[in-house]
Amino acid sequence: MSTQILFTYNYGRKNFETIENMGYDIKLINENEGITYTNDLKDVKILVCYNPFQTLDIRKMSNLKWVQLSSAGIDQLPVDFIRDKNIIVTNNRGGYSVPIGEWIVLKILELLKHSPKFYENQRSKMWKMDASVLELYGKTVGFIGTGSIASEAAKRLKGFGVNILGINTNGRNIEYFDKCFKLDDIDYMLSLSDVVAVTIPYTEKTHKLVNEQRFKSMKQGAYIVNIARGLIIDEKSLISNIESGKIAGAALDVVENEPLDKDSKLWNMSNVIITPHNSWVSEMRNIRRFNLILDNLKRYKNKDNLINVVNLIKKY
Repeated sequence: MSTQILFTYNYGRKNFETIENMGYDIKLINENEGITYTNDLKDVKILVCYNPFQTLDIRKMSNLKWVQLSSAGIDQLPVDFIRDKNIIVTNNRGGYSVPIGEWIVLKILELLKHSPKFYENQRSKMWKMDASVLELYGKTVGFIGTGSIASEAAKRLKGFGVNILGINTNGRNIEYFDKCFKLDDIDYMLSLSDVVAVTIPYTEKTHKLVNEQRFKSMKQGAYIVNIARGLIIDEKSLISNIESGKIAGAALDVVENEPLDKDSKLWNMSNVIITPHNSWVSEMRNIRRFNLILDNLKRYKNKDNLINVVNLIKKY
């Protein structure tokens, strides 16, 4: 009997035929249209999705054994239920690291070079020099989190002559980083950093990790970049520290509540760059995502270890 899979995104007929030829039976329901449980889903063993959980009650899917996420984060999951039922969860860790790494480098340069102001002047047809732009060369960039996204950014920053620091759980050495510190030493690392990049997974422990105390530890005039989750930064503290000048500028691809409220002060700050959780997007995203899914389906069929199994206690 073939193994049933529910896909909530269409990866194309040719790709699905490849999976079907491996002995899988595919059901396709677009999660953007809303998915509710029906008896047609009772035999589904594998769910490949991003976030159908607002409408799909997987507690009714009694045969579900494995969830393959298209995201790196897992905060959309009903984690307690999945853990209690011993359902395997794998994510797309590393699948978006290249475009996000590029985005981090781009936004650091835009902040230091005051690009938003130049773009504003261009729209106003104003020819005005700015003698206060900065070099990236010789600066120190501190990463809160040293996973694959941070590593891809650090690899690219090496070419700019940057000193690269990182924070991880135990201070272990990571390729492309000049020095790494354990999480307990975060305030010391922040005190050394001209630019702070938030790249750590969102968990209960990292909820508002970047708070008023962290901002006090940062250099006067530091810059901050966040591609992780908005709730890792205390947004009120961020705004007040930008207003005071302690933080010279910020590039935010994520915010506490998405989409960003139209009344948020962040929209109108000339030294803040807002993008709509878009840093992961590239023309390669579906190719990398499908290749991971296909690899894991081959492994599942062969009873081999799956790639990117999530620790549901640590939640990454």
